[in-house]
Amino acid sequence: MPTMEMPGWDRPAKAALRALVIGITGFAAISPLAEVTASVPVPAFASQSDGAGGEPSEVAARVALGPGGRDIRLAGDLTEGVATRVAALLAANPGVERLHLTSDGGLVEEAVAIGALVAERGLATYVPDACASACTLVFVRGRARYLATGAQLGFHAPYELGPGGRIEAVDPGAERAAYLAAGLTPDFVARTMTVAPEDIWIPEPERLRKAGVVTEMVGSDRFPDSTLDSDPSPQAARAEVLRNLPILAAADPAAVDEAAAWYRDGYLAGRTEAEAIAGLHQRAAAELRRQFRAADDATIRALGRVVLTTITAAEACAAIAEGDLVTLDEVLRHAQPGSPGLAPLLVRRSPEHGSAAGVDAKPNRTAWPEHRLVPPVCAGPLAAVRRALARAPHEAALALRTILLGDPPATIASAALP
Repeated sequence: MPTMEMPGWDRPAKAALRALVIGITGFAAISPLAEVTASVPVPAFASQSDGAGGEPSEVAARVALGPGGRDIRLAGDLTEGVATRVAALLAANPGVERLHLTSDGGLVEEAVAIGALVAERGLATYVPDACASACTLVFVRGRARYLATGAQLGFHAPYELGPGGRIEAVDPGAERAAYLAAGLTPDFVARTMTVAPEDIWIPEPERLRKAGVVTEMVGSDRFPDSTLDSDPSPQAARAEVLRNLPILAAADPAAVDEAAAWYRDGYLAGRTEAEAIAGLHQRAAAELRRQFRAADDATIRALGRVVLTTITAAEACAAIAEGDLVTLDEVLRHAQPGSPGLAPLLVRRSPEHGSAAGVDAKPNRTAWPEHRLVPPVCAGPLAAVRRALARAPHEAALALRTILLGDPPATIASAALP
C-alpha cells in the first residue's frame, strides 16, 4: 500500500542530541521514479513539552515481532532506547531473519547501534515504504537489502540540534565511515555528505543498486505486509481500508468493519500486501454489487449513464465486463480528480426525496456523444449499455442489472447484437 505518515514524525529528539530528522510530508510526496533533491521542513523544537523539565517530547519507534518470529518490525523515530529494545527482541527470538524499517530518522547513535545488531546477526533489511536519514544507517548493514517497488530511501548530511532546535554542522566522518564499511561506493557516499540537513536526496532505484545500497527490488508479494507496523489496532486497520478503498465510505459500516477485521487478521498472520489488496478488492466488489442490486431502477440507470458519459478507458471496460465496480470507481476518480466516483449513487434516499441517484430525467431522450474516441475493447460493453438505456425505464434497469451486476461476458456479447 501507499507510503504512510509516521505518528510523531514532527516531534523532535531532545535538543543538543545528535540527530538526523526529516519531515515525512516532504519526503513521501516525492515520486520514487525520479532522482531528486528537495527541501523538507525542519521540525520546531520549542512547541512541545512533556512536563516539568520543559524538554520536547519524544515518540519512540514501535518495535514488534512479526508473524512466525521471522521478522522484527521497526516503525517510527529512532529515539533513545530503541536499540536496546531491538537487542532484547533479538535475544529472545533466535529465528529472526529480517528487520522491516519504516522510519524518517532519529538519533545517529541509536541507528549505528541497531545497524551493529543487524550485521552481527546477519539479518536482511527491508524497506516497504520509507526510510530516511539515520534509518539508512541501519538499512545498509543488512546482509541482503530489499527495497519495495515504489518505496523510498532518503539521505542528507548529519547535523546537531543546538539550543532552541538550531541546526549546527557536525563532522560527518562517522556517518561516512559507516556507509563505506557497508560497501557503498565512495562517490555515492560523497554525494550524501553534500546534501544540506534541511534537504533530502532521494536516489532513483537504479542508482541505489549500482552504489550497493540496495541488493534487490521486490514486489508487494514477497514479504509479509508492513502497512500496520506503526499501529496494528482495529481502528488503524479500518482507516487503512477506507484510505485504499474510499468507495467503501458509502457502503454499509458493518461491511467495512468485516473487511478491516479480515485485513488486520491477515496482517497479524503474515499475509503479503499483494494478497491483502486482492482480498480487500474482492470484498469491496462484492459489497458494491450487493448494494447496487438493492438499489432502485433510477440508480441503476444513473450507473449506466456514468459508464457512457465518463468511461472510455480500456481498464474500465474490463471492469464492466467482469462486474468489477471497485475498479470502475477507481477509474472514475482517476479520470476526474476530485470526483466522488460511484459514491453518490450509493446514497440511500426515501421515496419522497427522490431516487438514490437524484436523477431520473428522461433517459430515452439522452443524446450520447458519438464522436468520442473509444478503444476497440470498449465497443461491445458500451454498445450493450447504450442499447439497454434506449429501452423503457424498467426494461432498461433490468438489462443494466444483467450487464453490470450479473454474468457480464456472455450477457454483454448478446446485448451488443442488433
